[in-house]
Amino acid sequence: MKRRRLLPALALATAALFTTAGTAGPANAALETVVPPLGYHGDAGQLVTVIADGPSATIATLDAWQRTPRGWRQVIGPVKAYVGTQGIGKASETTSHTPAGVWTLTEGFGNLANDGTRLPYRQVDTSDWWVSDVKSPAYNTHQRCSPGSCPFDESAGEDLGKAGHVYDHAVVIDYNRHPAVPGAGSAFFLHVSGGKPTAGCVSIPALDLRTVMAWLDPAQHPVIDIGVR
Repeated sequence: MKRRRLLPALALATAALFTTAGTAGPANAALETVVPPLGYHGDAGQLVTVIADGPSATIATLDAWQRTPRGWRQVIGPVKAYVGTQGIGKASETTSHTPAGVWTLTEGFGNLANDGTRLPYRQVDTSDWWVSDVKSPAYNTHQRCSPGSCPFDESAGEDLGKAGHVYDHAVVIDYNRHPAVPGAGSAFFLHVSGGKPTAGCVSIPALDLRTVMAWLDPAQHPVIDIGVR
């Protein structure tokens, strides 16, 4: 997918603050009537869309949308995103699909300190795990334990502190969390791009992720809508 020119980071940040403040002017009135792609009809005040050209595509486009009294306004994007090596579809523990559907965005984490998000944020190290052990009651949850001492199969989990640059900052995609169905898939995040398709997460460049994370407001119950054209 050919990437269109992105707005400069400063302009994006300004747009995010402008939007959050809810001070849209006449110049933006036409944009406020936009219907977001994928047909989202929920009550969230903020929406992130991730759309690929087909179910097997590994590159998608991410955009962010702010609800206004008149409709929706696009505030970030288009941003080139990578998705799973098997594209977008039905996720599971044995596939590399990015899950299709609408999921809430309620928390963030990263190897680095919080650099501006209002989401609850956890700075992680090598004692922070995301559990993918289907036999564990902690499946698809964050757990903290020293390597070698965890009450789950560590080989079937992800040591968040060892992931490197891609987890400098990340947002948890709340797929299969409440409740978690063993085997339906775990550890799906919006994180920093490594320049290639993922195991099922959505990844975008670090500066774009910083802009998105600074814009996300838990009071507006943000969601992500993932699908294909």
